[in-house]
Amino acid sequence: MKYLKIVLAFLLFYSASLQAQEAKEKEDNVKTGWNFGLLPVVSFNSDLGFQYGLLTNFYNYGDGSNFPKYNHSLYAEVSRYTKGSGIFRVFYDSEFLIPQIRLTADLSYLPDQALDFYGFNGYDAVYDPTFTDENTDYYKTRMFYKHQRNILRFKLDFQGKTPVKNLNWAVGYNFMDIQIGSVPIDKLNEGKDTDEMLPTVNSLYDNYVEWGIIKPEESKGAMHNSLKVGLVYDTRDNEPCPMKGLWSEVVLFNSYSSDFTFGKLAVTHRQYFTIVDKHFSFAYRVGYQGIVYGDAPFYLLPYMIYSYMPSSTVDGLGGSKSVRGMIRNRTVGKGNAFANLEFRYKFVRFRFIKQNWYAALNPFLDAGMVVQKIDVDKSKIPSDVFQAQFFANNTETVHLTYGCGLHLAMNENFVIAADIGLPVKTSDGKMGVYIGMNWLF
Repeated sequence: MKYLKIVLAFLLFYSASLQAQEAKEKEDNVKTGWNFGLLPVVSFNSDLGFQYGLLTNFYNYGDGSNFPKYNHSLYAEVSRYTKGSGIFRVFYDSEFLIPQIRLTADLSYLPDQALDFYGFNGYDAVYDPTFTDENTDYYKTRMFYKHQRNILRFKLDFQGKTPVKNLNWAVGYNFMDIQIGSVPIDKLNEGKDTDEMLPTVNSLYDNYVEWGIIKPEESKGAMHNSLKVGLVYDTRDNEPCPMKGLWSEVVLFNSYSSDFTFGKLAVTHRQYFTIVDKHFSFAYRVGYQGIVYGDAPFYLLPYMIYSYMPSSTVDGLGGSKSVRGMIRNRTVGKGNAFANLEFRYKFVRFRFIKQNWYAALNPFLDAGMVVQKIDVDKSKIPSDVFQAQFFANNTETVHLTYGCGLHLAMNENFVIAADIGLPVKTSDGKMGVYIGMNWLF
């Protein structure tokens, strides 16, 4: 599968602000009242079709006394591929709607016709790119490492202060209706010439279901109700892009469905260091996420847990929100560890259309690996299957990627992000190109 990311998303970027009559700027670099940014979503995927849409983020800064912190943030995105995948999302965030309580709410529908699936336990699951390359003798289908997943999600998260300075409690409720299945080949083949059609053959997901590695009760998805509790220690000087401080959290995610009950522990530490005031900083993030009780269905093993997550996608490890440059969901296990290190250089600040802007570069190094493996039962695999094509023994180790990004921010909060990541090993993919919103952490 080949992606064409259209740079016009940057060139077409348009931003505007709405100011109530009484809302005035106190100073040139302080915003008051309402402000919003718009960004078109444009890309192309040879199998999923043309992606189009729009995202916007509204901010209310009140009288500007808390700037660059906002009083209210409302984010909305509608984007879809012409053959069915897409993002339909509304996200709200405020520390002022409920006094002394931070509330975040998320309502999303996330259909995905071709979610990445490479098996379990990282390098112990063999990834063979020739299976998806039409120019090789080993080609199976471009959808071999894919399956379908549709999610309807509703989240409510709350944070409040404890008697300890900078230490907050966190609780949340998460409902997800998750539907899992094979890639809808017939739908993706609609309108294609015969020589471009996807063949009707088993994907890796289909094989895992037939071989009993993915159990019947988890092969189609389910409705999950989840409760989240945790503690958050936060001394950041600026939330969207801190120059100093730390942000550490411990979160226990408890999930319940008709067939599965489990708990996932997420421990994440992030720290920020100023090198040159307002311009140059170093930031790092280290974390662990793993099942601590019960049994989780395979499709929730990659689900990343945080006290606060503004992104619509939370799959990992691999991809734009975890290990950049590694293919999405490459490293799936009962427990994962990961790290991100990056320098952030805000090389220019300027005023444009009455807004405050900066542009920044961020060279980075990312890493991740499985630290708690899944027991893969291979007893039902037919004897004529050459297992070395799919499984390796005890080969999992650290997955490394590196790259650089460019960020453009308006009023410190509305951040357009573009990152390019490269894996050290070809068994983690070739290159990742990501255009979206916000700093990684």
